[in-house]
This record gives sequence, structure tokens and C-alpha cells, in this order.
Amino acid sequence: MVKKAPRRTAERILEVTLGLFNRFGEPNVSTTLISAELNISPGNLYYHYPAKDELINALFDRFERPLNELLGAGDDVRDVEDAWFFMHTLFELIWQYRFLYRDLNDLLSKNRRLETHFQSILKNKTRAIRALLEGMRRGGALHIDAREIDATATSMVVVLTYWLSFEYVRDPRNALEEQNAQAALLRGAQHVLNLLAPYLEPSQRSHLLKLSDAYNKESK
Repeated sequence: MVKKAPRRTAERILEVTLGLFNRFGEPNVSTTLISAELNISPGNLYYHYPAKDELINALFDRFERPLNELLGAGDDVRDVEDAWFFMHTLFELIWQYRFLYRDLNDLLSKNRRLETHFQSILKNKTRAIRALLEGMRRGGALHIDAREIDATATSMVVVLTYWLSFEYVRDPRNALEEQNAQAALLRGAQHVLNLLAPYLEPSQRSHLLKLSDAYNKESK
């Protein structure tokens, strides 16, 4: 059997750091804790990432690239089924890097690069959700006045961006643990899509309720 090549130390550092940030929150994780978890010296850690901000930025880069690719799929949404899949996929990616959203305001206040890039992410999210609404409207799934699209898209982006912060405040000890992922993601996607309910064509509204009921049963 051919042995797998060992992963590069820099990549291992990022994976372990992501796990610690997600579990304990970035402000509560020191570089000393990261090096101890990896069983490497602090000097070895600093060789690859001389400052904690560099770890944060590297993880953010790993999040930003697939996020922007995924947001492009908003152009292809035509009905509730498409929107459901799109929103769940989006929440799954956000969950993988949930420390960014749990500690968002704190991170942005300390990291200028993150601040500017996250502003771009908000613009891309809004553009993607606006495209989703336009596509559903053209497809006949959504009956919404063109003048309401911008405000509805903004409301959806607000819920999407701050949902995990809400989950954390609601239950700080348990909400963002791995075993609660499915329920947290389901609730987030449901609340974002429920903002569309008043505008959905009746059969599409009924389908949204059926999808919610089915996933609720699976998550119990």
C-alpha cells in the first residue's frame, strides 16, 4: 500500500486553527493554544504564520473563494426547490467557517483587510439574492413588485449574515457545536426563505411548507 504523503505543516495549522476558532471563538484562542494542540513549538507556528491575523486572513481567503463561486449560482434559481438547495448550500459553507460570523463585529473592528473584504461579500450576497428574486419572478414562482426587490434582498442578507450570531446568543454553550449543525442550518434557511412567503405563488408556498416539514422530521 502506498503511504499518503504527510500534509504540509502550514495546511495542518490552518485546519486545527479553524477547528479551535469554530469551537471556542477566535478571541478565546491564543497562538499558544494552537501550537499546543498541534504539538509543535510556538516558533514553528510563527515561522508559517508570524501573527494571529495572518491565520485569520488565510482562513478567510479559504472561505471567500468558494463563497463567491457559490453566490454566482443565485443566477440559476427559478423556483422554491432551487432556492431551498441554494440557501442550504450557502449555510453549509458558512457553518464550516462559523467563527467568522459568530465573532463578526469583533473581527471587523480589529482587522482592516477583513473589514473591506466583508463589505465586498455583503455586496455579492445582495447581488446574488437579488438575482434569485428576479429569476423566481421571471419563472412565475414569485409575484413581487420590482420596487420591493431591493428591500427584500437586503432583509434576506441580514438574516443570512447574522443568523449564527442569533443562534449563539440563544444558546451560547451548545448552538454552534457540530452535533447541532443540521438543526441550526435548517432554521437559518427556513427563516431566510420565509421572507419570500408573502410573495410566493400558492403552489410554491405550499411546496416550501412541505420541504420545511420534511426536513424538520429528519432533523429530530
